[in-house]
Amino acid sequence: ILPEIRGNFTSIGRLTREEMTAPSDWNAIKGKAGRMYSRVPYRGWVLRVSPDGKEMEPYASGFRSPDGIGFDAAGRLLVTDNQGDWRATSPLYSVKKGGFHGNPASLVWQNDWDGRDPLDISAKELDILHHQPAGYFAQGELANSPTQPIAVPAGALPETLVGQTIIGEMNQPTLVRVLDDEVEGTHQVALLPFLNGSPLGNGNHRLAFAPDGSLYVGKTALSWAGSSGITRIMWNGKNFPAVDRLKALPQGFALRFTEAIDPATLPGIAIRRHTYRYHAGYGSPKVDEEEIPVASATVLADGLTLTLGCGPLKEGFLHLIDLSAVRTAAGKPLLGDKAWYHVIKAPR
Repeated sequence: ILPEIRGNFTSIGRLTREEMTAPSDWNAIKGKAGRMYSRVPYRGWVLRVSPDGKEMEPYASGFRSPDGIGFDAAGRLLVTDNQGDWRATSPLYSVKKGGFHGNPASLVWQNDWDGRDPLDISAKELDILHHQPAGYFAQGELANSPTQPIAVPAGALPETLVGQTIIGEMNQPTLVRVLDDEVEGTHQVALLPFLNGSPLGNGNHRLAFAPDGSLYVGKTALSWAGSSGITRIMWNGKNFPAVDRLKALPQGFALRFTEAIDPATLPGIAIRRHTYRYHAGYGSPKVDEEEIPVASATVLADGLTLTLGCGPLKEGFLHLIDLSAVRTAAGKPLLGDKAWYHVIKAPR
């Protein structure tokens, strides 16, 4: 805590300016401020800056502790945030201009804000305003602290994966691959582990593709997570077994694979779903978790496309499709054998 204030200071909040800058005992009063308070602009916002750096526009609010921003191949602006207050688990947002993205501290800097302390607003009211995440990183299972999203260029991976998004992860030795879907104009995604089980290691913070298709992963070490150094990943030009498309259907899912799969291994597929509690607390346990019987698993004539019948999908639920039992026709396991699909809009 320092007496210096950079920029404007809002009076909205439970601590005075003097308490925020020169407290007699910060540890005794800091809880009153809220974990991610925003007393100076524009904490918790995405800002759009003109190419010449002369103009700045507050673009979208509601972020807690984001550690990644980038555009996907379709031009959508993606931001990853980290689990915490108002964050049930780490989300991936397809950012909406003017949208509120879940953490209320930053709302005080909206031009038309009504002057209320965000801590006094109910979770129910905030959830109505909330622009829902395109996907969720299941905490501790898929990721703990997701980082930068980056689009896969031609030549870096097999052709069917070009244009997909890859995201870094700080706490686990994995990257995350994004499979895009759209239902009635709503962008929602499945998230899968990528290169887990490899020598990748932790701390995967910043990503960059080189002209030769190599992926450079810059690492960061923190007191509680991460690693150091730079890792270079280069595709050997050979195909590998993976899911390259995943689409929600009115009664289940359709998946496409990079290699033909063995129908005899399909009875091992399992589907579970759960939702989370949106509240001011730190994180959330899984809520309303249930296993969904797989009524049918049908491989189409191409050998690459699988339809799973499991009944209507539930909006607001994260659906886990466990493919760890699936093998290709050549007997190989999948690279990335679980997919978490967040249903914002269920197909009709």
